Amino acid sequence: MADNQLYDVVIIGGGPIGLACGLHAKQKGLRYVILEKGCLVNSIYNYPANMTFFSTSDRLEIGGVPFVSNNAKPTRAEALEYYRRVAMSNQLHIRLFEKVDAIEDHTQSIDGLENRQYIVRTSKGTYLTSNVVIAIGFYDTPNLMHIPGEDLPKVTHYYSEPHFYAGMKVLVVGANNSSVDAALETYRKGAEVTMVIRDGEIGRRVKYWVKPDIENRIAEGSIKAYFHSNLMEIRETEVDIQTPDGLVTIPNDFVVAATGYQPNFDFLTGSGITLSDDEKRYPSYDPENQESNKPGVYLAGVVCGGMDTHVWFIENSRIHAEKIIEKISADRQS
Repeated sequence: MADNQLYDVVIIGGGPIGLACGLHAKQKGLRYVILEKGCLVNSIYNYPANMTFFSTSDRLEIGGVPFVSNNAKPTRAEALEYYRRVAMSNQLHIRLFEKVDAIEDHTQSIDGLENRQYIVRTSKGTYLTSNVVIAIGFYDTPNLMHIPGEDLPKVTHYYSEPHFYAGMKVLVVGANNSSVDAALETYRKGAEVTMVIRDGEIGRRVKYWVKPDIENRIAEGSIKAYFHSNLMEIRETEVDIQTPDGLVTIPNDFVVAATGYQPNFDFLTGSGITLSDDEKRYPSYDPENQESNKPGVYLAGVVCGGMDTHVWFIENSRIHAEKIIEKISADRQS
């Protein structure tokens, strides 16, 4: 199916920042469409069921629409309700469950003048546009441990809710927010929890109201933690952990590998985006207007941070939407 309309901008990603881009595009009278491979704000939908945001609700607002929550720190459920209402009340042009496969350069020269265009190919059709915004986040590509047994059904990189693990021996890998939430919640539902932590302490970015809780549970022995350690192998009924005191084997039913996530770098490079030549893999863009090295292709949200996925989040990347749409609108008028 081909969409015959020429869009001013195609926005890839229906998360909060993609929605913010759509809101600004609509306000500027631009022809736009938002393409999302999953459900609306798909990444937030896939967050743990009981997750509480670190940011206050006012810092998660987009498009000037107030976000009122029951407490200062909103929950996943409240965020889903807020962003759904924002999208639907503003009648944003969104196409859900439509995965973008490729961005192809379709620039043509007419009477000696370059007419920049891109074809965006998806699982359901094609779109012709003058500009593209990539706001794809990073939640769909977990950082793998690359160890034997990581592909067993008992292993997950996506923790959802704790009841499933009641009465089970659970190993949690990592020491940041996702790991700590999984460890505490499953412990309180009756799981026997062990943590494997590469460094010598709980992560410093763990939510300040949660950090003392996990440290106290470890100190009292309710949750076992191996510091300066690495998970080496996973088997059906046990796991091997390399510790400072040698290799330890413990019984195990499930592994929650909260090892973090990364942007879809293959999609970025396939779209012509240049990445830094180091382990950070920062994508190239102009911080003044978020335009990448590919003219007319813009980056918004957490994707801008490469492997540093903690640098950009909703609170501090909302401004990306405004900068991008202002640039596209100004180019359109010139």
